[in-house]
Parts: sequence; structure tokens; C-alpha cells
Amino acid sequence: MRMLLARCGDWLRDHGPLLRKLQWVVVFMYLGLLVVPAVMPLPPDSARILDNITVFAQFVFWGIWWPFVLLSMVLFGRLWCGVLCPEGAMTEWAARRGLGLPIPRWMRWGGWPFVAFACTTVFGQMVSVYQYPKAALLVLGGSTVAAVIIGFLYTRGKRAWCRHLCPVNGVFALLSKLAPFHYRVDEAAWKASLSDASGRKVIPVVAVDCAPLMPLRHMKGAGGCHMCGRCSGHRGAISLAARAPNREVVEVAGRETDPWQSALILFGLLGIALGAFHWTVSDIFIAMKQASAEWLVERDILWPLDDGAPWWLLTHYPEHNDSFTWLDGGVLIAFIGGFGLVSGTLLSLLVALAARFAGPWEARRFHHLAQSLIPMAGCSVFLGLSSLTVTLIKAEGLPIGWTTDLRAGLLGGAVVWSLWLAARILRHGKSGWRGVPAMLPMIAALGLLAAFWSLQFGWIEL
Repeated sequence: MRMLLARCGDWLRDHGPLLRKLQWVVVFMYLGLLVVPAVMPLPPDSARILDNITVFAQFVFWGIWWPFVLLSMVLFGRLWCGVLCPEGAMTEWAARRGLGLPIPRWMRWGGWPFVAFACTTVFGQMVSVYQYPKAALLVLGGSTVAAVIIGFLYTRGKRAWCRHLCPVNGVFALLSKLAPFHYRVDEAAWKASLSDASGRKVIPVVAVDCAPLMPLRHMKGAGGCHMCGRCSGHRGAISLAARAPNREVVEVAGRETDPWQSALILFGLLGIALGAFHWTVSDIFIAMKQASAEWLVERDILWPLDDGAPWWLLTHYPEHNDSFTWLDGGVLIAFIGGFGLVSGTLLSLLVALAARFAGPWEARRFHHLAQSLIPMAGCSVFLGLSSLTVTLIKAEGLPIGWTTDLRAGLLGGAVVWSLWLAARILRHGKSGWRGVPAMLPMIAALGLLAAFWSLQFGWIEL
């Protein structure tokens, strides 16, 4: 098994030119599905996936691409990034022909993954990115244009955009920690390769063209690795290998705790993203909007009730009776932001309580325990995105009765996986008997998240 995986890594390395061509095939497909629907009339309600390019593109982007790219991170690591991602290919292509400027200090700020994800999520809801092709072109196409510009400006042939500014870089980095494959680095073999048997330095080996700028010699996890295989066999020290899916979260994440990753998990994936999935069916959102409208009318402040905002700022498709007022946009931002703040704060308090029960307060233990929620965070986003998949399949007249069992299975599996990770983290931290009461707040946190999705899918009622 070990030799087979190592050969797979070598195959990716040796067939780099073929993989680059495959990336450009994906680029042209991506651009076609993004641009063509945006310049065509909106489809009628009777349009279906196989007879309308706009509905087909909607299904490809939001029904297949995004949910299953997320799933691929858990199964294979960031193989999508290294082999298929159109933005990665385009930013690297631009960087090989650009100015080659050094990465500026502002771009290295650790908060960009959280900020980019939060802003993209909220703005996508404001323009109804899942429903309308112009909105998809604005959000996805805007990200692609930014990737090309950043690539042209900074580094020489590297992926500065992917490493620092991509809106889903942080999400992919978290989910890939659960992957059963990674490029293992044998630091002893690396060190031995630097000198011969007599201790003299050998001729330097040609450096690896690592597009995401990973510190290969000291690479412990898979969060930033694009799994492209370019480093496979380097100095006889790097090879594609299998690992326990829990290993990186339990053993590595505790030594590399990052508050911004905790924010992305607790306030991003399990806060803002849940609010974005929930607002369309929320009675609280409707009550907020009605109360705000009544307050404005009583004071004769009517301009927020106007629905004339441009489509690139707020949803505006009057021919389909779908236009947001300025009030809609404001309440939407307040709802998603408030939901994210409340959910993230509550989850943070529960994780902090678990960390405190496990022993004297340590920020490192808090951030480490937050990583145990990665399976639940990934499952939540997958469930939210795949809801559109189910809606489109239902519109085709196909049976969807199986989705309830599948959703329940995924949700239950994520809860168990997160609890298992929390228990392993506490054991790894040598919490002893304190690990037992420390699990209670983690159980409560996961119970709340499970209850949220049960309400969302109508399995339970308040």
C-alpha cells in the first residue's frame, strides 16, 4: 500500500504537463458555464437541467461543484486545488508572466481566510448568487479576476492568491486536515541528503516548484498542501502516504493553534454560514423586517422600502417578482451577522467551558478543542449547499425520499466524529479524569448544532 501511494505521487509529479492541460480544460468549461448563462435571458419556470444552459450551469456550480469539492477535501485533501481548480491555474499562469513583486505584508495577515469567507458568504446572499447567473458571474468571476490580478502582481509563478486571499482557502485548509492522505516528510532523510557519507555537503538538489509556497522540509500537515505531486520523491524524503484521518487534528493542530482558524470554525462555518442557509425560512427574519418596516413608516422614512437597488448590489429582477429593498438588504446583513455572532459566541463559550473543565485555562487547549468541530462544520456547509442539489433534482421529477436518511446519516456521523476527536484531543492533552466533565459542554455544542439542522429540515418542531 505504501509503495502504491508513493508511485501515485510520483505519477502526478511526472505527468505535470498533462495535468496543466487538464486544468485548462477545466478553466474553459468553468468560464463557459459562468459567462454564457449571464448573457442569456433568464429561464422560464418550466426549464430543466438538460434543456436549458442556465439551469444546467446552476446545477453544475451549486448542485455538484461546490458541495462535492468540499467533500473531496475530506477524502483526498486539496487535490482539487492542485489538479483541477481553475482559479489556481489562472493565478499561477499570470504569476509566470507578471511583475514578480514580493508578497506584501498586508497580504500575509492571518485573518484574510475568515474575512474573505464571511464577506463572500454575506454578499452572495445579498445578490442571490445561487439563483441568478449574473450574480454568479459577479461573485465567482470577480474572485477569478482578483486571482489573476494578484498572480500578475506578486511572486514568480506561485499562487499567492490561493495561499492568502482565496475566500475558501481557510475552509479547504480545515477540511483537508481530516483527509486520509498527505505528503509525508521524513526530516531525517532530508537532513541526510544534504551531505555524503563523509559528511561533506553534496551538490544542491533543484528546488521544488511549490506553487502554494509550503515550507516543505518542516511540513507536518495537509492544510496548505495542494497535493499536486511536484514535491514527490524530493531528496528521497517526501512521499504520498496514508495516515489516520484524525491524526493531524489530534497531534499536529495542538502545536499550531491559530485563533483565526477557531474564528472560521465557530463564527464562520458554524455561524455566518448557518445564518446564510437559514434566513429564507426564518420567522425571526420576517419579524425583524416587519418591525423595521413599521418603525420606518410611522416616521415617514420611506426610501429604505424602495426596491430600485442595482442587481450587483442587491437582488433586482422585477420581471421575476424578485427584488430586494434597501430594508431587505439591511435586515439580511443584520440577521446573518447577528446569527453568526450569537451562534459563534455560544459555541465559543461551550468550547471554553470544556477547555476549563479539562484543567487550568489555556488558550492553546481552547483552540485545539475548537478543531474537533471541523467534521460538524464541514457537514453543516455540505448539508446547506446540497439543499439546492435536492431542490433541482426534485424539480426534475426524480424521487428524493432517500435524502432524509442520507442527511440524518451524515449529521449523525459528523456528531460522532467530532465527539471522538474531542475525546482524543483531551486524552492527548493528558487531561486525565477531567476529560469526562470536559466532554459535557462539547456534547451540548454538538447537540445544539444537530437540533438546528433538525429544525431546518423539519424533523422536529418547537
